[in-house]
Amino acid sequence: MSADTVSPDGTRFEMQIQDQTSNNSRNDSPRNVFRACYAYLMAENNPLEPNASIFRRFLHGFMCPPHSRLGAFLFIFVIGASSWATLYFITGESALPGGNLFSLLILFFACWCGGYIMQIFRLPPLLGMLLVGGVLGNVPHIDIANDIHQEWSSGCRMISLCVILIRAGLGLDTKALKRLSFVVARLACCPCLIEAIVDGIAAHIILGFPWSWAFMLGFVIAAVSPAVVVPSLLGLSDRGYGLDKGIPTLIIAAASIDDVLSITGFGVLLGISFSKGNIIWTLFKGPIEAIIGVLYGIVTGVILWYVPQKSSKHLVLFRSILLMAFGLIAIFGSRKLEWSGVGPLGALTLPFVAALRWRLEVPDGKKNPIAEVAGVLWMIFQPLLFGLIGAEVKISLLSPDTIGLGIAVLCIGMTFRMAVAFLAVFRTNLNMKERLFVPIAWLPKATVQAAIGAVALDNARTAGDEDLIILGQKILELAVLVILVTAPLGSIGISLTGPRLLKKSPTQHGEKDKEDTQSKVEDGNGRHETQNLLNSG
Repeated sequence: MSADTVSPDGTRFEMQIQDQTSNNSRNDSPRNVFRACYAYLMAENNPLEPNASIFRRFLHGFMCPPHSRLGAFLFIFVIGASSWATLYFITGESALPGGNLFSLLILFFACWCGGYIMQIFRLPPLLGMLLVGGVLGNVPHIDIANDIHQEWSSGCRMISLCVILIRAGLGLDTKALKRLSFVVARLACCPCLIEAIVDGIAAHIILGFPWSWAFMLGFVIAAVSPAVVVPSLLGLSDRGYGLDKGIPTLIIAAASIDDVLSITGFGVLLGISFSKGNIIWTLFKGPIEAIIGVLYGIVTGVILWYVPQKSSKHLVLFRSILLMAFGLIAIFGSRKLEWSGVGPLGALTLPFVAALRWRLEVPDGKKNPIAEVAGVLWMIFQPLLFGLIGAEVKISLLSPDTIGLGIAVLCIGMTFRMAVAFLAVFRTNLNMKERLFVPIAWLPKATVQAAIGAVALDNARTAGDEDLIILGQKILELAVLVILVTAPLGSIGISLTGPRLLKKSPTQHGEKDKEDTQSKVEDGNGRHETQNLLNSG
């Protein structure tokens, strides 16, 4: 139709045709085409069906904005690339392939991804981190972990130990501790000492270790893992299980003391094995170190009651920095002074004492914000800890006899530990199901084994004694074997048996829908925290 068509109002009709032509032109403009394509790629405009196929979900992950697991891995890639670029512009060659920082960065993100993949299969993330570390330390052409300096590796492991002890100290419930103090002492000391003694005797008879090295191995194996026990029980606690009788606090407190006892015993046996001086002083040095560690934690914890002042605008940040600084001083200072038993107990006592006053400032039912900061720090150092210890084990040097006999030693010791742990909670208000849960929660071993498993080997290398180096290598191999066997079994056991054996408190988390949603994204190993961090991109 032409513009000069006859109409009662020719002018108005002509204007209508021009407007229509203009609208068609605008609809075909590049901007409108881009908007149409953008709207088509938006995830909110293409919701998933409830029973969507795996392929459909995979395609949906590529829609904008980044979301789901693909969005999490995109976040990891972006933060990894930006971190590498920052390190390169600051340090230069150290951030290039073959450099110390480059290898450390790759190990960190590779282990992070390995842990995340393990979470998808409902397995402990530390298992994936350990396996990735082993790959990066043993497979030719990709064994970048061998480029990491030994001082950096040891330092990262000690920082990780400090973080988990601080987190454990902040998670202790003082009211439940007062009510269960004697039970905590029994549960912390009896299973640990019995297992260490039994493992030591078995290692001497089965593996042929000298007595001092055999009992040193016993204390390495005997320690339970806060890396598995603490987040697993905090997950159950958040969902209300076992709170009415303080079971999570009982086990967490006992696990923390158990670790300190194991580390102290290990330090005493380490001193005896390498001692060239007075043996009597070496025997009494351990208890003295424990007393000094407690005193250090009490003094620094009280300081944090008043410093920084409560009126500070960044109170949580300043308290977190000082808490971590005092903890690191305890760990590294005791190591520098060769009083290794002081550090772990001081790093555990410090947050416990500080939290006595801090809890009064937090409303009932809310989590201490300092504990959340410690949780984030643990997510950063956990991949480094287990990646580095996995890389330290050389698969080519593993002996089948050592593995087989080591499993026999482990099984003997664990049998005695579980029996003693079950008996340790008798004459309490726990029922039979709750008593059965305690030995299951006592299964996982990882953190202490990763932190001290290589210490004897490092000392033997420093001494230059080939026979001691062989013994140190065997201790490290058995420490890794213990992690691989007990960490997944313990984590799965806690997550499966906790809701079945423990009573749920009706006063915690009254909104059932909220709890059901949390339980889907939380496997008892801090999974929801990692997922939130991954999805924050």
